[in-house]
Amino acid sequence: MAGRLIHQVLTRKLQSQSTVPTFSWFTSRKFNEEARYAGMRTVALLGAGISGFLGFATIASADESEHGLEAPNYPWPHSGILSSYDHASIRRGHQVYQQVCASCHSMSLISFRDLVGVAYTEEETKTMAAEIEVVDGPNDEGEMFTRPGKLSDRFPQPYANEAAARFANGGAYPPDLSLITKARHNGQNYVFALLTGYHDPPAGVTVNFVLHYLA
Repeated sequence: MAGRLIHQVLTRKLQSQSTVPTFSWFTSRKFNEEARYAGMRTVALLGAGISGFLGFATIASADESEHGLEAPNYPWPHSGILSSYDHASIRRGHQVYQQVCASCHSMSLISFRDLVGVAYTEEETKTMAAEIEVVDGPNDEGEMFTRPGKLSDRFPQPYANEAAARFANGGAYPPDLSLITKARHNGQNYVFALLTGYHDPPAGVTVNFVLHYLA
């Protein structure tokens, strides 16, 4: 009886001595592995962040060098949180485009209906659209025909294709102005600085007859 009791006590003690270190070693190893993996993830994320920042800085630097000097930031009245566009200014801008820009630059993504309620009334816009002729069809006989423009039509193109545009502009291709403020660095500031930056060439500077001097 005493021997059996001693055997049970020794067995329990042996089990407690062998189990605790094993569990402690397993827990410590698992903790170390998790800590190592967490450290590796942190380093990887940090490296990705640094690479992204350097890549962004490189792109921004290349963008600046491509577009030259930075355009100034103008105090636009519509840049505030609660501000809106001046509809009279939009109307004047469209008139300037029609009279000056439309002979070379297209706005292929803009339809006449986009002007309704923004710069003109619906009747004014319909009258404006009807002044152009649009090639449509085919008709029941399979032939193309021309018709007056309507609100759903896009603005007319100044040239039939890119080759014709380059030929008429000394090899330069006039960009489409539909999304020009999104396609250029510093958007509307760039466009305004460009439009107001043309001057007569200084003495001794010769400019091709189809080009203009931009200061």
